[in-house]
Amino acid sequence: MNHSVDINCDMGEGMPEEDLIMPFISSANIACGYHAGDKLVMHKTMELALDYGVVAGAHPSFPDKENFGRTNMHFPDAEITDMVKKQVETLAEVALNFNYSLHHLKPHGALYNMAAKEWNIANAICKAVLETDKNLIIYAQSGSKLIKAAQSAGLRSCSEVFADRTYQADGTLTPRAQPNALLKHSHEVKTQLMQMMNRQQVISTDGKLIPVQMETICIHSDGEHAVAFARTVYELLSHHHIRISSPK
Repeated sequence: MNHSVDINCDMGEGMPEEDLIMPFISSANIACGYHAGDKLVMHKTMELALDYGVVAGAHPSFPDKENFGRTNMHFPDAEITDMVKKQVETLAEVALNFNYSLHHLKPHGALYNMAAKEWNIANAICKAVLETDKNLIIYAQSGSKLIKAAQSAGLRSCSEVFADRTYQADGTLTPRAQPNALLKHSHEVKTQLMQMMNRQQVISTDGKLIPVQMETICIHSDGEHAVAFARTVYELLSHHHIRISSPK
């Protein structure tokens, strides 16, 4: 079992309870305007995060506000690199107002899921980091192509698991379009996290055991039980004397 672990949450996406979630997390992934947010929202979200001692990172996505960045899109690799760079640079400019340097990068939605499976997208994201700020830590799904691409590129990475999402037999997340994609009760979140903590495994929807490395735990701010789940994860880790801390 890990002695310390990060809790991250996607922020700056217009959800009403972000200020209630912030006390329970250690990393905030701030939307960069392509799926949600704008510079004013970025500024307010970063200010909130820093007030709580939460590190702030970029949460780039495909340019898809209509579908909240959750629809697969296809671009040449160079365009993916460019769109990620632009989003990182936009948030980095906001961070300068606080004399702050961005801590990490975590892709959003469809970009995240595609980068988990496709080498070219994973490598395009890594190229964007190398060309903007090679000190950024890449948050990506445990065992994914993006974790491996980051390591190959000499970038720091942080393996992510999900407290409130279900997994498929291939280790990827259940698509949100499916009815069982999201966990609905705190006891389910506890059970899944305990499996990850104690056995470094998660059980897929068809009962297969998937190995995971838990360095950061993702919770979401847009779910019906967002605040309750955030508190559940925080209290479970605290109960087991696991320090909640962002990766250094």
